[in-house]
Amino acid sequence: MFRLIRFTRFALAPAATLLALAAPAAAQNPQEPWHMHSWGMGWGGGMVLGPVLAVLLVVLLVALAVPLLRSIGGDRGASRADTARDILDARYAKGEIDREEYLRRRADINGE
Repeated sequence: MFRLIRFTRFALAPAATLLALAAPAAAQNPQEPWHMHSWGMGWGGGMVLGPVLAVLLVVLLVALAVPLLRSIGGDRGASRADTARDILDARYAKGEIDREEYLRRRADINGE
C-alpha cells in the first residue's frame, strides 16, 4: 500500500508541474487565447522566466527521479558498514566463539 501511495505521488507530480507551467498561457486575454499579443513584444518576463522555468523543470525531474530510482534499486550500500565490535558480538551471539575468546578479542579491539 505504501508503494502505491509513493508511486501515485510520483505519477501526479509531473502532471501538476505541467499544469503549473501552462498557467501563464491560460491567463492571457480570453478573446485571443494562446497568443502573446497582449504581452507586448515579448521582452518582459518571458525572456527571463522561460529559462528559469526550464531549469526548474529539470531540477524537479531530477528531484523526482532520484528517490524513484532509489526505491526501485533498493538500499545498495546505504546501510552503514559493520564495525569489528558488531561482527565480534554477532559471532559470540551465534555461538561461533566461546566466552574466553570473545573477551580476549574484545579487549584487543578496545586497545586494552
